[in-house]
Amino acid sequence: MTPQPGTAGEDAPAPAGEPLLRLERVARRYGDTLVFEDVSLQVAAGEFVALLGESGVGKSTLLNVIAGLDDIDAGSVRLAGRDVHALGERERALMRREELGFVFQAFHVLPHLSVAANVALPLLLQGRDDPDRVREMLDAVGLSGLGERAPAQVSGGQLQRVAIARALVHRPRLILADEPTGNLDPDTAQRVLDVFTREVTQQGAACVLVTHSSAAAARAHRVLRLTSHGVLGAATR
Repeated sequence: MTPQPGTAGEDAPAPAGEPLLRLERVARRYGDTLVFEDVSLQVAAGEFVALLGESGVGKSTLLNVIAGLDDIDAGSVRLAGRDVHALGERERALMRREELGFVFQAFHVLPHLSVAANVALPLLLQGRDDPDRVREMLDAVGLSGLGERAPAQVSGGQLQRVAIARALVHRPRLILADEPTGNLDPDTAQRVLDVFTREVTQQGAACVLVTHSSAAAARAHRVLRLTSHGVLGAATR
């Protein structure tokens, strides 16, 4: 089942055209346990999609499947026309490096690198040195002046913003964000959502954001729900 558009967010309408991301009847199991099945989804460049659902229905797993971090048991995932799960491990890693920005719930900030070095990491992996872009992203998420601190010297909410800045610094074509405002106060959450919105509307990125926050979902062009049966459909906000 392909989801239908939900209520439009406060920003510009979602663009038409060929989807950047296409999932067709995707299923994922862990052993004998079915996580989800028959999941179909299309997301265009310049489109912001919020994904809701009860805890345990597989929202984080779905993001991992899209990124090629978890395997699938049926269906297909295509990013910019490429079949993600037909790629080898090295090709998947290169695809993630070039095309994706992933905000994990667990942050995955490297403790031995400074805040600025953590943010710069995607650029360095691409062979790019752009300290101005790093400073721009730190400022965008409200971390100006904290670039030289170690991760142990900042708060959990600040670590979350480090992870967000790192995911966006290289201007990825697809942003996957797993509860990116979960540890943030309302004002900071709105500031961070402004950054996501800017990347979508100005840079033309596609964004899939998993959230329990109605304020975050309100920014999306479409709001979808992942049910216990694994079928994505339009959600009521």
